[in-house]
Amino acid sequence: MKARYQFRFYPTDQQQQLLAQLFGCVRVVWNDALAICKQKELLPSNNDLQKLVITQAKKTLEREWLSEVSNIPLQQSVADLGVAYKNFFDSLKGKRKGKKLGRPKFKKKTNQQSARFRIGGFSIKDGHVYLAKIGNVFPIWSRELPSSPTSVTVIKDCANRYFLSFVVEVQPVHIDAKNQSIGIDLGLKTFAVMSDGEKAESPDYSKLDRKIRKLQKKLARQPKDSRRRNRTGNKIAKLHNQISDTRKDFLHKLSTKIVNENQAIVLEDLNVSGMVKNRKLSFAISLQGWREFRTFCQAKSEKLNREFHVISRWEPTSQVCSECGYKWGKLDLKVRSVQCLNCGTEHDRDGNAAKNIEQVGMGHCHDSKRTQREGKTGTPAHLSEVSRITEASAR
Repeated sequence: MKARYQFRFYPTDQQQQLLAQLFGCVRVVWNDALAICKQKELLPSNNDLQKLVITQAKKTLEREWLSEVSNIPLQQSVADLGVAYKNFFDSLKGKRKGKKLGRPKFKKKTNQQSARFRIGGFSIKDGHVYLAKIGNVFPIWSRELPSSPTSVTVIKDCANRYFLSFVVEVQPVHIDAKNQSIGIDLGLKTFAVMSDGEKAESPDYSKLDRKIRKLQKKLARQPKDSRRRNRTGNKIAKLHNQISDTRKDFLHKLSTKIVNENQAIVLEDLNVSGMVKNRKLSFAISLQGWREFRTFCQAKSEKLNREFHVISRWEPTSQVCSECGYKWGKLDLKVRSVQCLNCGTEHDRDGNAAKNIEQVGMGHCHDSKRTQREGKTGTPAHLSEVSRITEASAR
């Protein structure tokens, strides 16, 4: 399996100018190729596009500066456009899983910039990385690469940070797990509640969010293309990166701990795109990174030979008693604790859902038809029903 290893590096002033020129050339080649594709009824092949936007363009006065940078990232930019169109058409035909993808878009100078080098355009020797027509750069090696990389992508984010992202081949390893399986219920205040009773609190982003809102108001009052506006925009980008780095660090540590300790990991398929339409909760949901956490768990499970299951979003995990299987019906979101009318067991809402997620994912859940015959599904519980609800609080 393939994995990506990312390291930060600090280019010199001259290298920053060369990288800025490279990013601009890659962006122009992508935009020129995309403009040609939009004009054609049938998409041209990658070879034809490379001849038009690279080989022939270098002979013109408008694009003669394309010859000043390495040809490999330019060719890779055209190849990436072809992959983007393939993914778009596969998404339309239903061959690609997940939400529908949109058409490829033009790249902007103000967004994150990147350029990819294949084998032949870079080399690693004595702790430094040589990039064609850029020179030697010295990344901060926080860990060793498990194998020789097949490609490296140079990235510059909106906060002017530079990274090298290597694609390497990784062999799956086997580590004995402490537990057989675990179910995970994801939430807002408490990011994850596990079926074994453990809880993981999400980081607090409120202070950083207040700083961002304050700077955004300041940015709106400043004239466009001014130096002060650019400095304010750079501060906002750094705060956004700080939130992203904090979230990614938390998700990586939590997913690594869960995958290392459990042989089977079970998650629920959440309709995040539908949930963010709620105006009151959309921002809080977007900050959590539920999809990113699922991706991390799935990738690390494959690396460590773990079982990874995702149950249907329609499973009534919050409506069924995890002990006897009695279905009590829908619960108001304010209800955080409930007592089963059938067996008398008192449940924490999220803990009960996590146990049901584990049971459904491992295939030994209660017989829902039998429990429906023994006791019909009741009406949704409300705060006034003291006999059924043992604790209510705002989530």
